Amino acid sequence: MSKQWMSLVGALWLQSMAGTNTNFPAYSSQIKKLLSISQIQLNNLAFASDAGKLLGWFAGIAANYLPLWVVLLIGATLGLIGYGVQYLFLINYIHSLSYWHVFSLTFLAGNSICWINTVSYIVSIRNFPLDRQVAVGLSTSYISLSAKIVTDIVDVINVFAPSDERAKTYLLLNSVLPLLIAVVASPIIRETKVEKSRKLSDGFRVMFVITIATGIYAVITSIKPAISKLLPRLLSLIGMVIFLMLPILVPLSERIKEHWHGKCWIRRDQKICDLSNLEEEIRTTEKENNNCIIVNSGVIKEDNNDLGCSVMEEIGAKKMLMKLEFWLYFFVYLFGGTLGLVYLNNLGQIADTRGCNGTSSLVSLSSSFGFFGRLLPSLFDYLFSRSKYAVSRPATIAMTLAPMTGAFFLLLNNSHIALYTSTAIIGICTGAITSISVSQTTELFGAKNFGVNHNIVVANIPIGSFLFGDLAAMLYRRQGNSSTSDGSCLGMKCFQTTFVIWGCLCFLGTCLAFILHTRTRKFYQHLRGGN
Repeated sequence: MSKQWMSLVGALWLQSMAGTNTNFPAYSSQIKKLLSISQIQLNNLAFASDAGKLLGWFAGIAANYLPLWVVLLIGATLGLIGYGVQYLFLINYIHSLSYWHVFSLTFLAGNSICWINTVSYIVSIRNFPLDRQVAVGLSTSYISLSAKIVTDIVDVINVFAPSDERAKTYLLLNSVLPLLIAVVASPIIRETKVEKSRKLSDGFRVMFVITIATGIYAVITSIKPAISKLLPRLLSLIGMVIFLMLPILVPLSERIKEHWHGKCWIRRDQKICDLSNLEEEIRTTEKENNNCIIVNSGVIKEDNNDLGCSVMEEIGAKKMLMKLEFWLYFFVYLFGGTLGLVYLNNLGQIADTRGCNGTSSLVSLSSSFGFFGRLLPSLFDYLFSRSKYAVSRPATIAMTLAPMTGAFFLLLNNSHIALYTSTAIIGICTGAITSISVSQTTELFGAKNFGVNHNIVVANIPIGSFLFGDLAAMLYRRQGNSSTSDGSCLGMKCFQTTFVIWGCLCFLGTCLAFILHTRTRKFYQHLRGGN
């Protein structure tokens, strides 16, 4: 079991450095000035990073044929090239890059994230088959710390440096850090043979305590205006590193247990079987359960076999695209999680128009609350997944989108408090939807083709980034041209119409999520054994 837990620790470390695109708002204004580009061109760079996900299914295919550590290193290398060449351009080592060269490099860097995420997801899903949402939620929560960690390092390196130097440091760290972590994690980030499927209660309990403490620390140290005089930046960074190392205590404790006890306890009251451990699960459940469900897809296939189980068939990409549930799910994500990401990508410009100088603090705040957003679904799943209080994933997404809708309309208030509050709400809701979606894809369409299927689902991110981001940029430019000679825009009018449109779209996503919940309600009742 220690190898099983160590693989999850490796996934945590990878995810903590995989969100290199999330710190784009922290240096986007500097990139805009250094490259002398318009707001629409800047938005297209954010779109390019998201557009890399259009080819993310290559990572899923590669994971079916190559060792996971090879897939991981390929992704990290793509990021090194994508961000590294841009860094060399900003320091004038390379002089001949055009805007479209930078666009292509940003696309490549965005695609690298898909490779790293695919490896982390596969390890979490396959190594913890009966605790997928819990393992995935724990690992994906750490991706929201990427902006926080990188910002802390930039603050230490460039305490008194001008803004253009900070932009260069961000790009350098984005190119180097994921590769370094990938090299460290590659020996442990692999699929392990799970001898017995069971609820790993003690280990997850410790993981949750460590993870929640890490998130609280990240939030506290993100409120820089209040604590910058009390807590030196270097101390903040050292504390973050210590918290990132704490999860290794779980595999170490499991190793000690294996040494002294030799065997692990087996949970014998599980109602859900898994295909990867079918024979072993049948031995432990056939005497206690005459009805079990094999969780590998959202389509229930009745099978009158001797085992008394309802077997669910796997769904490939072509069949998935023909299902109404897929398109409902696709647009729910588009009008929810993707819309939140577009807001966060434009956070730098939104803060500038309001005269808010704390862009880095806003980015760290959204990153920290996004961390809790990604963690909460796994925590609820751990506590209530088998109780009468359990809620289906589509219903959970719908309840998440409701406050997010309100946050967009709250942004119509010009106060800084409204800006910070809305950013925190959007950050936590976006993180939650991103975490839930991984398990949602597995449950609806199966685990076997997850690498390809989920990358098709998240293809909505570049689509939304282009449509919603360019819409915001055009409205920004219209307001800027009417008030200033250089096309820049200041004041609430710059994004006011955009926030109204985004709020309405988010409300539409809420309605679609409830429709998806209605269509899949029977499936989730079967999945939870009728609870």
